[in-house]
Amino acid sequence: MVEGKIVVLMGSQRDSDFASRIESFLQEEGFDVPCEYVVASAHRRPRKLLDEIEKFEKKEERIVFITVAGLSDALSGVAAGSTKYPVIACPPDSEKYGYAKLFSSTVTPKGVAVAYVPKPENAALSAVKILGLFSKDLERNVAEYMLKQAGKVSS
Repeated sequence: MVEGKIVVLMGSQRDSDFASRIESFLQEEGFDVPCEYVVASAHRRPRKLLDEIEKFEKKEERIVFITVAGLSDALSGVAAGSTKYPVIACPPDSEKYGYAKLFSSTVTPKGVAVAYVPKPENAALSAVKILGLFSKDLERNVAEYMLKQAGKVSS
């Protein structure tokens, strides 16, 4: 088991179907990384969001946050500005809103870093690669996954 986890912060319970693809990918590809889901809106319940992030900060675990928030994505920026851990924005409506969504999720002040990965499976893979920096087993799993993907392409 990896000494770390992925925490999926969702702006609303309505985001759960989209967000569940993160854990499904981890299971389907055999990545032994725990995944925890938290609903905490930056707009409607900012105190809850900050309390949840503070709870994770105190645990001193290796964490990668993946934020899943539709419409105006304050969740990603507020999370990134409130934690020492990486934050990956994975909005459920990026296909619908295109570049406007990219702007909403990632244009943040200097010192507030948010990565943008619109497909939940790729957000999960990005988080796994980050956690793999601290786990030889997970790093090996990522390398095997990459070889498998390369094998799907005809030469």
